[in-house]
Amino acid sequence: METVTNNPVLHTGRKIERLRKAIGLTQAEFSARLGISKQAVSKIEQAETIKENRLQWIAGALGISAEAIHHFTDDMLIFHIQHMHNHSTAYAYNFQCTYNPLDKVVELYERLLRVEREKVELLKKRLADSQAGG
Repeated sequence: METVTNNPVLHTGRKIERLRKAIGLTQAEFSARLGISKQAVSKIEQAETIKENRLQWIAGALGISAEAIHHFTDDMLIFHIQHMHNHSTAYAYNFQCTYNPLDKVVELYERLLRVEREKVELLKKRLADSQAGG
């Protein structure tokens, strides 16, 4: 499937806005990462150009490189969306689980079991205290 976009080359602020949205961040979440106001984020996203040191800072908050912002295009984003849903392609990019999900389930179960045992012991103690006092 071939995709074509009619968009002219985006200015830097619009690239940042599109990347932020693609990552799934709201302006509020992004502003919290940067430690600035939502209004300041809005100004960044409206800026045609951004100084390199500031771009590095913004890219770090997005979890990407400044180079990725420079070279971002809608076509590139569409390509990744189209190809990353296919697990065989995802494995080629080494997006594999780094832990065993069952270990996490067992860990959670053991924590819940420990909490329940503590509750039972607390109730037994309170029952014994109330019987000794009454």
